[in-house]
Amino acid sequence: MAGEAPFKDTIPTFDYEKEKARWTHVLKVLNDPEPKVGITPRNEVWKKNKSVLWHYPAKQRKYEIPLFFVYSLFNKPYILDIAPKSSVIENLTNMGYEVYLLDWGSPGYEDRKIGVDTYIDKYLKTAVRRAIRHSGAEEITLVGYCLGGTIASMYAAVAEEPIKNLVVATVPIDFEPFVGPDKWAEGIRKGFINIDRFVDVYGVIPPEYVTAMFRSIGAPIYFTNYTMLLSRAYDQRYVEKWRRMDKWTLDQVPFAGEAYRQLSNDLFKDNKLIKGELVIGNKQVDLKNIKANLFVVSGARDNLILEDQSKPIMELVSSEDKTYISVEGGHVSLALTGIFAGIVDQWASSRSNPI
Repeated sequence: MAGEAPFKDTIPTFDYEKEKARWTHVLKVLNDPEPKVGITPRNEVWKKNKSVLWHYPAKQRKYEIPLFFVYSLFNKPYILDIAPKSSVIENLTNMGYEVYLLDWGSPGYEDRKIGVDTYIDKYLKTAVRRAIRHSGAEEITLVGYCLGGTIASMYAAVAEEPIKNLVVATVPIDFEPFVGPDKWAEGIRKGFINIDRFVDVYGVIPPEYVTAMFRSIGAPIYFTNYTMLLSRAYDQRYVEKWRRMDKWTLDQVPFAGEAYRQLSNDLFKDNKLIKGELVIGNKQVDLKNIKANLFVVSGARDNLILEDQSKPIMELVSSEDKTYISVEGGHVSLALTGIFAGIVDQWASSRSNPI
């Protein structure tokens, strides 16, 4: 007498037609034309080399002090203006803020000698002055995201321009905590990984290397990204967000070699910013020089920038008005979902000279 199959009730029946339809839909998503990003109306105010200063007019201006966004050198800034209704910039202009964004652009080989000090002293400083003049304001609010927050903090520590507020989100200040393999940290800090030779060979770091670096740090999350698409391919709202996130993740920019050298040696290796040993041009970057109102935002589920990397700025600045919050979210989701706009508004509205 034949026995029943032992796993008859535990192994689901394979539905060939359903799985065929699922994979067909996934392949369609992957092969559809790229989604449109950068949807908020804007005007070019100033340009230098590859960098452009953009102005996003307020729908109805409610605040005298404009917001000036500084984004990371590693990625393109359209994550801040990714889609209608979830755009950080669009939401802030709807709330009544004049918004400026310095887009660093994509450096070519001819830009290999541009360092962080050049980006700050020749690009950012001039762009801030232009934004102040263009807006007719007497002061400005700097908003830095990720490495853009680090750069904004460096600049605020040496700036002569009138910075009333400094907002930094998911910002690395203390580079002693390290996200990634321990051997990487050991190799960089002990000189086993020779960044200088790497930069000398390439001049400008290719975008493929930047992508590979973030994939390595984020593994296995990068792979999980595609398994989630497979499981939720019929959720149109999810797919729309997924496609924009996937486009941005793969759309890395080259990195000017000298800037990468400075970041690697001065920050990742020697942690000079938090020690007060960093020099930009001929100025020492001492965070104690920052007296602007300070707002620091961290993501509780940020797997790229730890809270321990952001919190030290609270004790290093001289600001009397300073606030730190940790919100539920990851490194990119604050921008991708647009909730960062509401977070900024809740803090900045009373500090932006309401009209």
